Amino acid sequence: MNLAFTHRSFTNEFQGEIDNNEKLEFLGDSVLGLVVNEYLFLHLPNKNEGDMSRIKSFVVSENSLDEIARKIRIDNYILIGKGEEYSGGRSKKAILADAMEALIGAYYLDSGFLKAEKFIQKYLVPEIRKVLENKHQKDFKTLLQELVQKRFKTYPKYNIMQKKGPDHNKTFWISVAIGTQSFGPGKGKNKKEAEQSAAEMAYTSLTQNLKPKKSGKK
Repeated sequence: MNLAFTHRSFTNEFQGEIDNNEKLEFLGDSVLGLVVNEYLFLHLPNKNEGDMSRIKSFVVSENSLDEIARKIRIDNYILIGKGEEYSGGRSKKAILADAMEALIGAYYLDSGFLKAEKFIQKYLVPEIRKVLENKHQKDFKTLLQELVQKRFKTYPKYNIMQKKGPDHNKTFWISVAIGTQSFGPGKGKNKKEAEQSAAEMAYTSLTQNLKPKKSGKK
């Protein structure tokens, strides 16, 4: 089980003498995908393939897996290198989400598919319900791209406006351009977060403009 929590940065300090969790992550990703696909197929018979793919994309996203990893305290057990530790790696979404997939891979190898399936469903079925009830965390970059392609037949373009701080603790400000309009800047501790923030601003503005205005007349 320790292997599931061993990040590449930790093994690099031992010059390859011990293995990391990347192969378990690869396996866990496949097991996770199968379990979620099967659940959606069996329990949502009225949804088409496109709907199920959209639901799955939210459920197995980095944000979702990161949230579950924190819930079961993977951040307390993950083994990372000193440099990664110094730069806040223990709380990075990508590292925690990858460790979650590696844990699923290890669970599958140690206990078999049925127990791994039960473990996955315990944490992922509530995420599926969140999506169905529209209470999930939105991927605003994807939502914005779909809206912009449909309305303007183009793509959002993200631009770094500013970045401050040392390498281990940078803050980014990023704006998003859609045609002649610019939105943001969004702020984040990395480019992904700042882009999501800018995308949320743009998506909110564009969708609000689509809503009919209420008349002031009684």
